[in-house]
Amino acid sequence: MNRSNYDLKKLTKFSLEVRKKTMEMIYHANASHIGSAFSMVELLTVLYNCFINISSKHPADPKRDRFLLSKGHACTSLYSTLAILDFFDLDILRSYGSDNSILMSHVSSEVPGVEFSTGSLGHALPVSLGIALAAKKKSCNWKTIVLMSDGELNEGSNWEAFLMAPQMKLNNLIVIIDNNKMQALGNTDNIINLEPLELKFHNFGWQTSRVNGHNLSEIYNSLLEFENSSICKPKILIADTIKGKGISFMENSLLWHYHSPDANEYEKAMKELMNA
Repeated sequence: MNRSNYDLKKLTKFSLEVRKKTMEMIYHANASHIGSAFSMVELLTVLYNCFINISSKHPADPKRDRFLLSKGHACTSLYSTLAILDFFDLDILRSYGSDNSILMSHVSSEVPGVEFSTGSLGHALPVSLGIALAAKKKSCNWKTIVLMSDGELNEGSNWEAFLMAPQMKLNNLIVIIDNNKMQALGNTDNIINLEPLELKFHNFGWQTSRVNGHNLSEIYNSLLEFENSSICKPKILIADTIKGKGISFMENSLLWHYHSPDANEYEKAMKELMNA
C-alpha cells in the first residue's frame, strides 16, 4: 500500500474530478449508468491512489496488482480515473461510446490499465480466483482485487467462487462489494434479500469488513487492515454506498440506472459538482 499518497484533501479533490469527467462522458455520449458509476468513485479513488500497485507508464508490468471491475456497466468512472492518472490522454474520454473508440460502454481490456473486459455480471470473480491462484503457484506477491455490485450477488457463479476461494486459501484476493442497494429493476432487498452479508461471508470462511463506501478514511483504513493481516483467508470489504452519490436529484433514484441526462439535467448536475 502506498501510504504516502493518503492525503484526504487531495483524494477528495480527485473524487470530485472523477465525477465531473464521468458526467461529461455520459452526457456527450447520451449514455447511462450514472448512478452505478457515481456510487463507486471513492472506492476507485482510494484503490488507484493508495492501494493498487500499477504504473501508468508500465500498465502491463508482470509484477502489477490485478484489478477487475466486475460491474462493467459502470466503466465511465474507471475510465475517468485512469485518464486522470495518465494511463491514457484525457482527450480520449470525449470518444466514449463512439464508433471505433477504445472506450466501449462496458469496460474493455483494450484500454490501458484495464485488466479484464466485463459486461455480463458474475464473470470477474470466478476469473479472479484463477488469477490469484496463479500468483500463489508462481510465488508472486501481486494482489488481485475485484470490485463488484450488490445486484450481481444474485449470480450463482459468484457464490461458487465465494465457496472456493477460502478452500484455496487465497489470502491474496480482495473483493469489494459496492453495496448501493439498488439494481436494474428495483431495490436489492426486494428482489433477493441477501442480508446479513457479513455473517454469510464470515460463515463461508472470508475475512470481512464493512465501511461507509464514501468515507475515504474508512476505506483506506480497512484496506490497510487487509494489507497487514496475517489471516490466511480471502478478504471482503462491504462498502455501503449511495447510487448516484454527489448529485442531489440522482441520489438513491432508480431512474439513473438507465436514464441519460438532458441538457437541463446536465447543467444542473455540473453546477452542483462545480460548487461542491
